[in-house]
Amino acid sequence: MSNTTETELALLTIDGAVGTLRLNRPEKRNALSLDMLATLHEKVSALASMSDDRRPSVLVLTGEGRSFCAGMDLKAVLKEPGAPLRLLQSIAELTIAIRELPMVVLGRINGAAIGGGCGLVAVCDLAITTPDAKLGYPEVDLGVCPAVVAPWLVAAVGGTRARRILLSGGTMSGVQALEMGLVTEIVPAQDLDARVAEVASGLAKAGPHALTQTKRLLNEIDQGDGNERLYELVRKGAHISADVIGGPEAQQRLSAIYG
Repeated sequence: MSNTTETELALLTIDGAVGTLRLNRPEKRNALSLDMLATLHEKVSALASMSDDRRPSVLVLTGEGRSFCAGMDLKAVLKEPGAPLRLLQSIAELTIAIRELPMVVLGRINGAAIGGGCGLVAVCDLAITTPDAKLGYPEVDLGVCPAVVAPWLVAAVGGTRARRILLSGGTMSGVQALEMGLVTEIVPAQDLDARVAEVASGLAKAGPHALTQTKRLLNEIDQGDGNERLYELVRKGAHISADVIGGPEAQQRLSAIYG
């Protein structure tokens, strides 16, 4: 099954028990624009609404071209009033929707995964990348707060490591991302496709119902029993980040970069 066109900003293909969702804006390093996010929401919603007999049990999430995802498209929204909040809220809801998918989400991290793009890595159930890939959250370097992705990173790597990653800013290599627990495996770039296919095939052999129920339980464990659950923190993070972006510190730094 295939439902893609070359003009779409996200491409979804399904081959038996394995689906692939590909960010398709390679000329912009797959940066998350409002239009691209809208397309991603459509694809994820279509996956979530599929009947059990049609739905794949594994979804590979990846990017077209040399980058996985460069994060939110700040240049495209900075000059439009209210756009940063809409963008951040859309990213927040996308991460929640991906985490809520009943199938196992396997990240094929084929290149740079920055900011919100690295947030997508943290949302994946499993993620494979290459030693030289660049991953990270440089938001604080830009005067921006990584509040949307922070809850996902804490869930993925733990509070102490998340503090080190987010407060230090910058990026890390694929090797460092593995050491931090952000990805589950690294392979040489020439072996990435073969290894992702191998892992996806192995996962697809498991019982679909067993995978779905196991993931649902893990999601409940991650959210915990506190008053502020994980999804609430992610949504709150969109407002925090938007407020920071609108402040003089961020505006000055971002204007110096994007004009």
